[in-house]
Amino acid sequence: MRLPFLLAVIAACALPTADAAAGDVKAGEARYKVNCVNCHGKQGQGMASFPAIAGRDAAYIADRLNSYRAREMVGPNSAIMMSLARDLSDAEIADLAAYIATTLE
Repeated sequence: MRLPFLLAVIAACALPTADAAAGDVKAGEARYKVNCVNCHGKQGQGMASFPAIAGRDAAYIADRLNSYRAREMVGPNSAIMMSLARDLSDAEIADLAAYIATTLE
């Protein structure tokens, strides 16, 4: 009885997140090149005091961007991120999350 449950949990973990499925990867790539690349790098590897975002899942990226858009302090670079995220639409956040989660590793 525990094996079917365990298999279901493993299968659910392997599925892409809803945020990744909802976003347009190509649109996310275009937005990344405008808004994110100067601080997070071409491959999301991070630079100086800006953290690496490569390898993060879409839900994490979307949550952080929504927090910054809501003007919530998240870390030492929150003021910069708030100014960049304030005008992002829900669709643009989903696009960025999809691009980062599926392309930057």
